Amino acid sequence: MTLQSSDDETMTLEDPTGLDQHNSASLERAVARSRQVDADLAVNPGKYRVLTGDRPTGNLHIGHYFGSLANRVRAQNLGVSTMVLLADYQVITDRDSVGEIEQRVYSILADYLAAGVDPTRSTIFTHSAVPALNQLMLPFLSLVTDSELRRNPTVKAELEATDGRAMSGLMLTYPVHQAADILFCKANLVPVGKDQLPHLEQCRVIARRFDERFGRANPDQPVFPQAEPLLSEGAMILGTDGTKMSKSKGNVIELGMTADQTAKMIKKAVTDPERHITFDPVGRPEVANLLTLTGLCLDEDPVVIADRIGDGGAGALKKMLTEALNERFRAHRERRAELVADPGYLHQVLAQGNERANQIADVTLDEVRRAMRMVY
Repeated sequence: MTLQSSDDETMTLEDPTGLDQHNSASLERAVARSRQVDADLAVNPGKYRVLTGDRPTGNLHIGHYFGSLANRVRAQNLGVSTMVLLADYQVITDRDSVGEIEQRVYSILADYLAAGVDPTRSTIFTHSAVPALNQLMLPFLSLVTDSELRRNPTVKAELEATDGRAMSGLMLTYPVHQAADILFCKANLVPVGKDQLPHLEQCRVIARRFDERFGRANPDQPVFPQAEPLLSEGAMILGTDGTKMSKSKGNVIELGMTADQTAKMIKKAVTDPERHITFDPVGRPEVANLLTLTGLCLDEDPVVIADRIGDGGAGALKKMLTEALNERFRAHRERRAELVADPGYLHQVLAQGNERANQIADVTLDEVRRAMRMVY
C-alpha cells in the first residue's frame, strides 16, 4: 500500500490523527507530494518499498485491474520492492464468516500472476500466515485512543451503518491493523485513494508515537518510516449499471470471465436515449464510463473515441468496447486458465511469499522488542 519526509506533509495535524477530510490545503499537499514520488519512482526505485493488496471478499474485476493491479506491475517492473497482501483476516472485520475464502484467495492470486506480478520480484502473502505482523497490533493499540479510532471515516461509517448491531473490536481497530500491514515490512509508499488518506495518517501517527514513547533499537534512526501516499488520479470506473462497482449488485466484469460473458455484461450496460455519442462525464456519466473503459483498453483518449463513433449510437459503442476489452484481456485470461489448472503451483507461490513475509516480520518484531526493552 505506501520516503521519509517532514512530519505532517500529507494531512493537517490540528487533529492529530489527520481525519479532517475537508482540509483542501492538506489534500493539495498530498497530491503534489504524490506526483513528486511518482516521478521519482522511475529514477530511484530502490528508495521505495510498496505495500498494497486486497481483501479476498470476491473475485477481481476490471476496476481492480485499471485502478491498482496494473500500477503494481508497473512499480515492480521499475524495480520497486513490492509487498502484495491478501488481507484474509480483514474479511471478518464486517462479516459473520469467511465464506469460500480459500477459493477466493487462489482466484485473486491467479489474477495477480496473470496480470504480471512476478513472485520472484514481488512478495505475495496472507495475514493469517504471518503471526509477527499481527503481534505488532498489541504495542500499536497502546498508541491510539478510542476516540481517535471512532473518528476514522471508515470506522465512523461502519458505526453509523450498524443499525443497532454491535461493531466488532476488529472493525474498530481496523486502522491499526492496516498500520501493522504497512509497518511490519517498513513500507514507505502506499497506493491509496483520497478517501484512504486518514488511514495512512493514522499509520504515520503510530510510527511517530512509537518512536516518541518507546525509543529506537538503533539510535541513528526510528524503527518505522513515515509512509507516504501514492494517489490514484485516474477516473473512477463505474459498474455496468452506472453505479459504483460491486459484486453484490451484479454490475462488474470479472477478470476471469469469458469473452461471451463479457459481451453479455456489456450488452446490458446502461447508457441513455441520445444516439450521438459524446464524452460528457457530468451530463452523460454512463456513456462516459463506457468510453473511459474503451479508452483504457485501447490506450486512446475517450473524446477521440466518441468522435469516431459519432451517430453510431450505444450499439456501436458497446461493440467497440466488447472487442477492445476482450482483446485487452485475452492473454490474461489464457494465462489465468493455465494457472487455475495448476493449483500446486499457486500453493507453492503463496507458501514462498508467506515464508519471505515471515522473515521480514520476525526481524521487525525483534527490533520492536529491543526498542521496547522486552528482550529477556
